[in-house]
Amino acid sequence: MQSSKTKVVLQAIKFALFSASAGIIQVLVDVFFNEVVHLPAQYSYLIALVCSVLYNFTVNRKFTFKATGNVPVAMLKVALFYCAFTPLSTWTTKILTTHGVHKYIVLAGTMICNLVLEFLYCKFFVYREKKKPQNSQSEQSQSTDDKSCNSNDEDKSA
Repeated sequence: MQSSKTKVVLQAIKFALFSASAGIIQVLVDVFFNEVVHLPAQYSYLIALVCSVLYNFTVNRKFTFKATGNVPVAMLKVALFYCAFTPLSTWTTKILTTHGVHKYIVLAGTMICNLVLEFLYCKFFVYREKKKPQNSQSEQSQSTDDKSCNSNDEDKSA
């Protein structure tokens, strides 16, 4: 059995690797729709982002968090993350690039923020593990004592 700390570290590594592969998918799809299909940049970016998010959601759900719960609910929660993250990152990108920060440095920072924030969001909100109620030893013995008392009472009444 893995310790809780080891499990979180392994999840973070898996999440980072799958997110890196999602980043590669995003770049390839963006380049394809921008350079080959000749879509405007905002449309190729949006298509690439959707492809990347769907891939990342699917592999992280299955392999990183091993979630078997309600897929539509989990997907809605991830979509809500991107409803907040996408406009904020776009706004930040505009501000930083207009103040002279190179667009690829901003992109790298945005991708790192996305990686960290989405991992925490998924870990503690989308796929959080429900705490199982733990009966203490004294509660278990009390429960056993109650059952034995009840059976003795039934024996007396018979």
